[in-house]
Order: sequence, then C-alpha cells, then structure tokens
Amino acid sequence: MKVDSKRLQRERKTVRVMIEIYCRKKHKNPGGLCADCQELIQYSEKRVDHCIFGSQKPTCAKCPIHCYKNDMREKIKEVMRFSGPKMIYLHPVLAFYHLLDSRRKLPNKAKN
Repeated sequence: MKVDSKRLQRERKTVRVMIEIYCRKKHKNPGGLCADCQELIQYSEKRVDHCIFGSQKPTCAKCPIHCYKNDMREKIKEVMRFSGPKMIYLHPVLAFYHLLDSRRKLPNKAKN
C-alpha cells in the first residue's frame, strides 16, 4: 500500500468533492455520479498519484507542468469554476486549506 501525505489525501478529497458538487447540480443523475464525472474523478486521482512534485505538489492553477490531457483539463476547469465558489459554503474547511495550499511557494524541483 502506498504511503500518502495528508496534503495529497486532502487534494484528492477536494477535487472529488468539487466534481460531486458539479455533477449533482449540473447532471442531476438520480443514481449518484454520472459516468463522465466518475471518469474525471478517477483521472484526477491518477494525476495526483503520479505528480512529479509528490507531497510538495502545488495547486493545479499554480503548477508549471500541465499533466492533464487537453479535454480533461477543460472539464476540470469547468468543474472548478462552477464548484469553487460553492466550496466556501458547502465545505469551508477544505476551501480554507485549498487557499492555504495555493499560497505555498512552488517547489524548486520534482521528487526523484
């Protein structure tokens, strides 16, 4: 089992919650998340797992390396634009930590 930092766990949870908010409000699938949003969650978790910065990972908006494929990048940007403002009211603790994480300095080099 992979040892994970709290920072990466929080990053995964934040993105998952944002996608869930987006899917609930936009797609209104009675069975939970739609297939596209489930795929986006899996893709984003895979990107976090393979981030070259490891536990020093910056927020995606501040990252100098764009690891998402173009189509997935557009989807996640749409999700974040929609869900970001709602996070303040629905998940204030995650929103606060995301704000703190976005203020961190960029790491000088990637993990080995």
